[in-house]
Formats: sequence, structure tokens, C-alpha cells
Amino acid sequence: MSTLKTLVVLAPQPDPQHITDIAHLAEAPHLDHPGADIVRMRGAKAERRQEVIALCHRHGYDAAYIDNGKHLGDFRLLVSDMDSTLINIECIDEIADIKGIKPQVAEITERAMRGELDFSAALQERVALLAGLPESALEQVYRERLRLNPGAEQLLSACRRLGIKTLLVSGGFTYFTDRLKADYGLDYAYANQLEIVDGRLTGRLSGEIIDAVAKKQLLMATRSALKLKPEQVMAVGDGANDLPMLQEAGIGVAYHAKPRVSAAADIAIEHGGLDAILQLYH
Repeated sequence: MSTLKTLVVLAPQPDPQHITDIAHLAEAPHLDHPGADIVRMRGAKAERRQEVIALCHRHGYDAAYIDNGKHLGDFRLLVSDMDSTLINIECIDEIADIKGIKPQVAEITERAMRGELDFSAALQERVALLAGLPESALEQVYRERLRLNPGAEQLLSACRRLGIKTLLVSGGFTYFTDRLKADYGLDYAYANQLEIVDGRLTGRLSGEIIDAVAKKQLLMATRSALKLKPEQVMAVGDGANDLPMLQEAGIGVAYHAKPRVSAAADIAIEHGGLDAILQLYH
């Protein structure tokens, strides 16, 4: 694979001076404008990547250094987190809202996603607070509150068209991952199993917890089963528990992520939707 890079800048309303400044900082000799909202800077020097990406983000642009000649179809597996990545909500927070305890649960969720709390312990603490809720609360959240994030349908459609397998791996719950898998034609889905007895949540989980290590292991196992190379795998996530799988993938994409996740990922989408991936890898 070529080590030459193209800096791709996604700018919905590009300021010509901003583009000139970015190209100068990146030392990019060739600029292409394949669309009104995208600029490809061929020959950009990756040595100043952090400065260049920071400048783009300050202007409200998403940007990434892409290997020359790399296309979306070169990936054969897309691995995605669910909550706040593929979908617009944190499901556990919305379930808690139905019980009237969303602020308490959401605060724990936020800290866990920033990596300030042990994920497994924080999950068990939050699930315990849901004890007694009827199973119908899960259906209510799925039907009334859960939506795909902007660009998700376009990304999944492109994956189906190109024959890219899709793996949804979540620290959330199987109730939601299983329905998303069925509704949107995903190939694989893994998450935590809420224990339900007599139609009510017990406040406990069944089986192994899907934490950061498990997410990485599921990526590796699926990659191996499909006989893929690391560079054929892209992973997308937003929380600290996604970091190991993002780093294990050939390309790790942070989507509207916590700062430490964005800093560690190969690509950080801070402004656009998930369809930004389609623009980066045309």
C-alpha cells in the first residue's frame, strides 16, 4: 500500500482563505475540488498532521489524511459501536428516564464514556437502578426515542452495496442491537443481556459483560473468521470503551467522541454525519 497521503477536507461552506491556509500548512501541492463541500489535497505532508487537523476543526471542518488510492470498498468489515455512534441516544439513559432517574444514570454514563470509571462496575451500578421496570419500557425507547445518527443509513447502504460485512458491538443491550440488526440488515451484533423475569427488569445482567476488552476480541474473532487482514477493517466509536477496538482496526474512526478518543483515533469526525466516511473514502 502506498504511503503517500491525501488530505481530505470536508467543508460544507468553505472559506477560500481557510482552504489556502490549510493547504499551505499541510504543504499540499495539488488541490482538487470534486464537490462543493470537499477538497482533496494530494501530496500533503503527514508530519504536520496534528496541526493541520486542529486548524481544520477550528474552522468547523472535518478532515483526515487518507492513503492515496484507498477506497471504501477496500474495507471488508465495518465494526460499529451502538449508543451515540450508530444511534442518537444512550439507551440506558433513556430507559432510566422512564423511571425518572435519568440525571443520576446519565452522569455515571458520561463519566464511564470518558474513561473515568471502570466500565463493567459502572454498567452494573446503572442496571441495578433499573430494577422493577417493565420490559415494555425497552420497546418504548426503541419505538419513540431511538433513531439512527445522521448519515448512518447511507453508510450501511454503501456497505451492503460493496459487500462489506457489518458488526455492531455494544456495551449496551441486546434488546436494541438485535432489533437494529434485523431492521437494517447488519451481519453480526453483540451486546449485554438484561435479565428479565415475569416481564420486569431484575437489575442484573445475564452472561459475560461486553466491555472494552470484549469489543476488541469480537473484532479480532470476526476478522479471523472472515480471513481478513487488519487493514481491511474499519471501526467506529465514541467512548473510552471503544478505544481498544479502534486501535485494533486498520482504521479507527472517532465519531463525535470524547476528547481522548478523538485524539487517539486515526480519523475524528467532529462536525458531519457518518456519511462523512463515504466522502473521505470516495
